[in-house]
Amino acid sequence: MTISYLFPGQGSQRPGMLHQLPSHHEVARTIEEASEVLGRNVLELDAEDTLRSTVSTQIAIYTAGVAVTRALAAEGAFPDAVAGLSIGAYAAATACGALNFRDGVRLVHLRASMMEKAFPSGFGLTAIVGLDEEQVNSIVSAATTPDAPVFVGNLNALRQIVVAGSDAGMERVIDLAQKAGCQKAERLDVSVPSHCELLAGVTDRLVDAMKDLEPGPITAQYLTNRRARPTRAFDRIREDIATNIAYSVRWHDITEVLVGMGTQLFVEITPGRVLSKLTTEAFPEVPAIAVSAMPLEAVIRQVKDVRASAY
Repeated sequence: MTISYLFPGQGSQRPGMLHQLPSHHEVARTIEEASEVLGRNVLELDAEDTLRSTVSTQIAIYTAGVAVTRALAAEGAFPDAVAGLSIGAYAAATACGALNFRDGVRLVHLRASMMEKAFPSGFGLTAIVGLDEEQVNSIVSAATTPDAPVFVGNLNALRQIVVAGSDAGMERVIDLAQKAGCQKAERLDVSVPSHCELLAGVTDRLVDAMKDLEPGPITAQYLTNRRARPTRAFDRIREDIATNIAYSVRWHDITEVLVGMGTQLFVEITPGRVLSKLTTEAFPEVPAIAVSAMPLEAVIRQVKDVRASAY
């Protein structure tokens, strides 16, 4: 295996992200297709005010990821494996052929709408840097209460962990983390408590909504959010994208598995740069690039060069 594509999650969004996508016919086709499914112009979703909505943000991130992947594929740049963090898993599933884009747009809209409706305010995510998993688990246990719950969400790196839950609970987490000597503890630009049991009801609806999905030809390994395991099995991919919102994402484990599988180049797909930076910090021996940081032509050339050198 040589090339792994990484797809960022909510929090990677930025104003104008859809308007800043590469000029390519596959990007234009993807924007048009998403607009047809939604019944509105998708390009309206990336305004600063609009991106305060979970629905707008998740649709924009998903559309951007698929648009760039299609543009790369049209130029002969393909992944051997894909992994997406949270909503990025839907773009990863589409990139490997397991999820039809039109179905994906509908499912992402449903997912985000239910999340937004369930938690319109008072909840979100906090990133803690500089403490390990055991320390954060201890802090969360001390901070959580029945009225103000908090949970360990994403394990992005060995010492970068995201906590999900109530505003009041996260205030206690930040205070305890700072007292424990963390490098940083700050709220993320996400208004829902992703990747914890508070969203179990959302997963039930998604499982039901996906039961009649037709499998496509799966062309790359998919790394699951919940267990950090590679698979080409449609049922496992479908289960992962339906249920990952209620479970912790072991992102560091995912990238560790990909390195062990022989990845020679990580490519972070638009709109983020965080995943490629995390990968470089954890595995400096494996090059990691971000599409949003360089021209599309340069990404295509680097992917093709790495693949050619492997044979």
